[in-house]
Amino acid sequence: MRITERTHSTDETEALGKLLAKLLEDNKISSAFIAMRGEMGVGKTAFTRGFAEHFGIVGVKSPTYTVLNEHKGRVAIHHFDFYRISDADELATVGYDEIIEGDGFTVGEWSENIEDMLPDDIITVTISRVGFDLAQENERDIEINIPMLEA
Repeated sequence: MRITERTHSTDETEALGKLLAKLLEDNKISSAFIAMRGEMGVGKTAFTRGFAEHFGIVGVKSPTYTVLNEHKGRVAIHHFDFYRISDADELATVGYDEIIEGDGFTVGEWSENIEDMLPDDIITVTISRVGFDLAQENERDIEINIPMLEA
């Protein structure tokens, strides 16, 4: 399944994150890797915040300096920032392999930085700026690919 939407605000980006969470929950998918892609400041954390709020988790912030934030609500969400990760040894120190094989959702910002270390069956969320003028500064094109929901 592929979803393509244009959002016009942070609230709309968060709402799209909630929509993904609801789709997964409605289809009884309780564990998946969500690979977030997009340049800095484009809304990856806002999308993740909305995703987490669907499961009763509030206060999601970017794990830029900690590499990993773990949240518990109706499900566990492991929120990674791979921006500064350069090899598998760095991931091993935070228990990456155990986390992606465990229960709950793993959300990975900057997942393109660890392409060779991603699981096979992932959901991808790609967020792009629409334009750079003031009228479009908050607009984002968001594409979500959910292979496990292919018809």
